Amino acid sequence: MKEYAYTNDLINETSPYLLQHAHNPVHWNPWGEKALEQAKKENKLLIVSIGYAACHWCHVMEHESFEDPQVAELMNSNYINIKVDREERPDVDQVYMSAVQLMTGSGGWPLNVITLPDGRPVWGGTYFPKGNWVDALKQISDLYHKQPEKLVEYAEKLEQGIKDIDVIEVNTDEINFNTEFIASTVKKWSSNFDRKKGGSTHTPKFMMPNNYHFLHRYAHQTNDTELMDYVTTTLKKISYGGVYDHIGGGFARYSTDAKWHVPHFEKMLYDNAQLVSLYSDAYLSNKDPWYKDVVYETLEFISRELTNNEGAFYSSLDADSNTETGELEEGAFYVWKKEELSTLLEDDYELFSEYYNINSYGLWEKGNYVLIRKDDNASFSKKHSITEEQLIEKVKKWKKIVFSAREKRSRPRLDDKTLTSWNALMLKGYLDAYRVFGDTQFLDTAIRNANFIKNKQLRSDNSLFHSYKNGKSTINGYLEDYASVIDAFLSLYQNTFDQQWLTISEELTTYVFQHFYDPEKLLFYFTSDIDFKLITRKIEYNDNVIPASNSIMAKNLFLLYHYTDNKKYLDTSKDMLHSIQPQIAEYGAGFSNWLDVMLNYSENFYEIVVVGKDILSKTKELNTNYIPNKLLAGSNAPSEAPLLKGRYSDDQTLIYICVNNACKFPVEDIEKALTLIE
Repeated sequence: MKEYAYTNDLINETSPYLLQHAHNPVHWNPWGEKALEQAKKENKLLIVSIGYAACHWCHVMEHESFEDPQVAELMNSNYINIKVDREERPDVDQVYMSAVQLMTGSGGWPLNVITLPDGRPVWGGTYFPKGNWVDALKQISDLYHKQPEKLVEYAEKLEQGIKDIDVIEVNTDEINFNTEFIASTVKKWSSNFDRKKGGSTHTPKFMMPNNYHFLHRYAHQTNDTELMDYVTTTLKKISYGGVYDHIGGGFARYSTDAKWHVPHFEKMLYDNAQLVSLYSDAYLSNKDPWYKDVVYETLEFISRELTNNEGAFYSSLDADSNTETGELEEGAFYVWKKEELSTLLEDDYELFSEYYNINSYGLWEKGNYVLIRKDDNASFSKKHSITEEQLIEKVKKWKKIVFSAREKRSRPRLDDKTLTSWNALMLKGYLDAYRVFGDTQFLDTAIRNANFIKNKQLRSDNSLFHSYKNGKSTINGYLEDYASVIDAFLSLYQNTFDQQWLTISEELTTYVFQHFYDPEKLLFYFTSDIDFKLITRKIEYNDNVIPASNSIMAKNLFLLYHYTDNKKYLDTSKDMLHSIQPQIAEYGAGFSNWLDVMLNYSENFYEIVVVGKDILSKTKELNTNYIPNKLLAGSNAPSEAPLLKGRYSDDQTLIYICVNNACKFPVEDIEKALTLIE
């Protein structure tokens, strides 16, 4: 067993990120009342340092500062030190991220904040080189001893600023959701479209799957060919780029350049989950076989590298891994030298190097290449005088050879904790893949994960745990957990018509109203009313890489109203959207899931009800069509549920096309049913 010179209180934690710091000379504490009480008792400032396991610059700062005994001595003497895994404690991260953004105008990770003993921030930033970090620690400690009132005064102003961020002015206009509002928002947003390379005109480029999910749906429903071309270009460029792992499947977190070439190499569960959903739906509308390959390869990666033996999903793979010399280096696992590829591929190297651009287009740095495609298979085959079938076989063979060689390398570190919210996103990804491709292995995986959430993360009082590792469920759930699980379970009901998933969704919703809802702000808090109180109780309403928990909840309530006829759900969903509407017009890219909810209200939204003995095969046939403005309800027996009551027939499988429970005459044939959808 390895001997360590230092061990701190993080040794008792389960988070891989916290455990990475358990042998730092810094006296790290986990977030909690114990550390805060100690700070008050000893009248010491707090250092709150926040990051996550796959974060490259977190590792750099750890190596430069937190592993240095002299820096540690300065921190230990003058401060109480707290390490936070932002994925375990997004509530803490949100508060201090808001503080740093107010202080500096930007944010990121690692996030390092100095606070008063009561947790109110007075100074902060992201990554600091060792010299800057030491200087700041000395200056702030000195100021606290000589003129503490200055820090207290600043903390009071900053605290008010943090609270003001979540102030949403009451929208006194009448509720009016319409397509004109959506159209003008999209038009303004489109000024930031990169129509040649896809995505936005800014770098670095994040995939933002929900943006393209909405834009794809909107382009389809409005027959906007120009917008659809932009979305198609974006999806093709992302998946041809180096941000997509052409050898092992799956996506990295973002691109550092405009052409999606060189990624920040960490692979996050939440990105891959949402991109599986996005590419599945995109396949439905244009049947591009490459999109199907992307979905299958990504799910193969998830199954191989991010799934445990209980059917739960792990959180991420690190950006860094060891080189042959044993040094940690970003992207080392994924990049290639010309000589290595030439040796592996022998006579096929020239063709491979053309296909994946082992040339000036694909060169990154230090003789390293990141694989990137330029051409589709049809164009490439024509250019190189081989058939598409021959090319596809060659690509399969190349991938096998290169994958085999890569497997011998030192692997990126795995963050093997399981987060309920991210698992629900991945569950939804599997369900969307099943819905589109009809592959039962995807449904089996989804049901297994849903049962894991139900059996391990759901308590008898209908509350959820947020985190799970080594057989232990921990941390009270956040709104993101409830919203994402309800969303996934509603989707699971629509793919199986198993009533239990609809029932659990409603029970979770009842709990959310009891413990998260603010009737004055007409939105839900991110934290439960039984959680430890922070400086402020945040409301998450901006859609980011993951949609805001409030926008997911607004969509859930819209669907639940249709299933249950409970008007409270409809009224709350409308109130939520109405509250946010004034902010949407200015920044569509930050409210795309809200726009998706608005589209549900602005155009016909179809309840498709299938009843009879043959409901699953009928639904499978129906799902080969892209109909984003629908929900499904079904039963193979008589039911008293609002959408199903009085509609069952013993000797027929009937399809009802309804809007707000007003249905057209039922039909048996899917093609006829589709003609009833305008």
